[in-house]
Amino acid sequence: IRQDFPILKREVNGHPLVYLDNAATTQKPRQVINALVDFYEQNNANVHRGVHTLSIESTDMYELARTKVQRFINAPCPESVIWTRNTSESINLVAHTWGRANLKPGDNIVTTAMEHHSNIVPWQQLTQQTGAELRFIPVGDDGYLQMEVAQGLIDDRTKIVAAVHASNVLGVINPVSELTALARSVGAVMLVDAAQSVPHMPIDVQSLDCDFLAFSAHKMLGPTGIGVLYGRPELLESMPPFLYGGDMIIEVTYEDARWNDLPYKFEAGTPNIADAVATGAAVDYLTDLGMERIAAHERDLTAYALERMAEIETVKILGPTDPSARGAVISFVHDTLHPHDLGTALDSMGIAIRTGHHCAMPLGYAATGW
Repeated sequence: IRQDFPILKREVNGHPLVYLDNAATTQKPRQVINALVDFYEQNNANVHRGVHTLSIESTDMYELARTKVQRFINAPCPESVIWTRNTSESINLVAHTWGRANLKPGDNIVTTAMEHHSNIVPWQQLTQQTGAELRFIPVGDDGYLQMEVAQGLIDDRTKIVAAVHASNVLGVINPVSELTALARSVGAVMLVDAAQSVPHMPIDVQSLDCDFLAFSAHKMLGPTGIGVLYGRPELLESMPPFLYGGDMIIEVTYEDARWNDLPYKFEAGTPNIADAVATGAAVDYLTDLGMERIAAHERDLTAYALERMAEIETVKILGPTDPSARGAVISFVHDTLHPHDLGTALDSMGIAIRTGHHCAMPLGYAATGW
């Protein structure tokens, strides 16, 4: 498997590259790189617009990639898979379309205290625009959500619950099915930020029973600049468009316009065709490896890393130390070293890690006292 990743043959500062920054973005296997190059060399044309051979080929490849993603997350139909730029855009799409149409003063949105900025700021902006309230499920000292508090926060004025599946800071795997059940009990919808879970474990949106699920290709061996929003078809049908122009239109007059069917209603302009095709190749690669095998291997790696890091007295690990209760990401603080100094020192040895607030400033302040 290692041989599939050309960049891992690199040396950095005179040392073999050790890449430990996969939560930020993953490296790409040769199969994904080749899919991207082959598309541009052999098939490149715009989709849904032409009757010539290249356009037909390009359209077929673009839609096949959508079907691969649909099967990968067990979505009910390809039309429930919307191509976006990334997880952030997927969440913003829901906030701008579903949110603006359904939120009013007195309503509330419930999220968690461990969210990435992309699952906080869109809801902050929405509450400022609508007069709704934003509530946060707190995180206990053990790193887990305080679910008993969640039961009180999610009430009959809650319209949407938006929660991360796997924390990019604490590594915690949240009980999103329980949160979905709480949302259902009050008639709210459920959005899952799955950016850090889809690449690392089997995901079944029908089993999770969520209404929306968002993730990015670049965190699952695919290219940057493309992501996915899964949505229940009946909800997507009821939502207004996010952007206007191009393929999301079925008819235009000088007075008005009519929108295309799903999923194209949410895919304005020329889409990111080549990267969609390469995302399909990434799905093929992960599927061939087997998501259960990937998850098991990562649990072993995490257990080993936690054991060895516990031997370093100057390091404090954030989140649970039980490898069976967390994903394969470990955030830590050092007693005396600034994270940028530590990151620079490790880089001098060819080791790439993430430093800083991990796009989760509120959680970082609470967990480390920054």
